[in-house]
Amino acid sequence: MDAYPGGRIPVVAPLTWSDGWPKLVTDGNSWGKSYPIPVKNAKTVPPITGIDTFDKPELSHEWEWNHNPDNAKWKILPSGGLSLQTATVTDDLYNARNTLTHRTIGPKSTGTFRIDISGLTDGDRAGAILFRDTAAYIGVHKELDTAKILFYNGLALTSSWATSSTGKVAATGPTLSSDTKEIWLQISPDVTPAFSGSSATRTATFSYSTDGKTFTTLGTPFQLSNTWQFFTGYRYGVFNFATKALGGQVIVKSFDMRLV
Repeated sequence: MDAYPGGRIPVVAPLTWSDGWPKLVTDGNSWGKSYPIPVKNAKTVPPITGIDTFDKPELSHEWEWNHNPDNAKWKILPSGGLSLQTATVTDDLYNARNTLTHRTIGPKSTGTFRIDISGLTDGDRAGAILFRDTAAYIGVHKELDTAKILFYNGLALTSSWATSSTGKVAATGPTLSSDTKEIWLQISPDVTPAFSGSSATRTATFSYSTDGKTFTTLGTPFQLSNTWQFFTGYRYGVFNFATKALGGQVIVKSFDMRLV
């Protein structure tokens, strides 16, 4: 069923039979607020929250590329961590190859990427994005020898998947010292269902840290879209693309998703 802005979710509900046809068991005229568990046993499944340190030979099934990936430009390192080399020269993140995304979890959660930025080169853009047809990100822009943290919003697609806006700088964070090798970028979205046509609004905040402990929010809350056309909903994402020339890279050391 639709559960925007988080996307569509599978729902299990009991059926009865009427004149040979299945009929949904409802609470009056709508879905029930709760149903009894149909099967009980001792089997368990891995939790969907927790930390991924990219220490397996392959990406786990929770990850999804925004385009068919350029497989020559990414790899899981023997010591752990995901190397993302720049795969596209563009000023349009939607057209950049090898943005890696992960579904959000509701109603509220945080997604935190730990990223080694020491391999960025002049013109590179890297960071964490809340990815959909309207999007925002917090990231690092490298210009010459200077790396600065920025909050960027206003990225948008048309209903035919064409870029209508490449976004703009909405808030400026600190310029990083030359000895800063790693940063932590955190996105905190509220994806409590707010269906299309509803007056309810949902927002996300974007934060950064240089030690992984103390986070600073950058910019104002980003308002999420609850339209149905992009049915996958908002996804956490990590990216690295070039605006001048290929050659730079980041290493994604980990991704940690937690319920709030």
